Amino acid sequence: MPACRLSIPVFGLLLALTACRESKVTAYRIPKEKEIELPEGHPPTAGAMPGADATAGAMPGMDMMNAAPVPTAEGPGLSWTAPAEWKLGPPAPMRKATFTIAGPAGTAELTVTAFPGDVGGDLANVNRWRGQVGFAPLTEDTLDQNLDRIESNGLHLAIVDLTDPAKPKATLGAIVPYSGSTWFFKLSGPTALVQRQKAVFLAFVKTIKGAQP
Repeated sequence: MPACRLSIPVFGLLLALTACRESKVTAYRIPKEKEIELPEGHPPTAGAMPGADATAGAMPGMDMMNAAPVPTAEGPGLSWTAPAEWKLGPPAPMRKATFTIAGPAGTAELTVTAFPGDVGGDLANVNRWRGQVGFAPLTEDTLDQNLDRIESNGLHLAIVDLTDPAKPKATLGAIVPYSGSTWFFKLSGPTALVQRQKAVFLAFVKTIKGAQP
């Protein structure tokens, strides 16, 4: 009988050890976790530029810049007579007119735009055009040496010639202040074609007239 009394606690100890061993086994039987879903607005994954639009590749603020309204000149406008070989294009935002000129060297485009005020002045506008075709900027002291100023039909025109056989692209332009606004007539395209159109362009800008009173 005493042996039986001693066996009960021993049996209980063995039972407890067995339970502990089983609990250790079941502790590792963890069900497979589901893939974690990122909440809406979570930062982009590695390789994406923070703040960039993944579909358009736009940087922050670009949409705002693209949507910013640019005022164009209103009220009485200018009129002109375009050469017959220039093809009038469809209406385009911020443009008064667009013409295309085809030639063996490619296609050139003449655009007509107008904005209130002086749009920064002749120096800023000429340097903007110069930069577009690879010319160095001018200073106030050298501006007039690179412009032809003419008067036609009561208008004062600043003629810009940015043609260089060593450069692939060229621009001919006319800046015309009128009625509190500035009008821009800009012919751009392959250098060979623009050079051939120079006489035609100069004849064209001399047809520009103000609105009749």
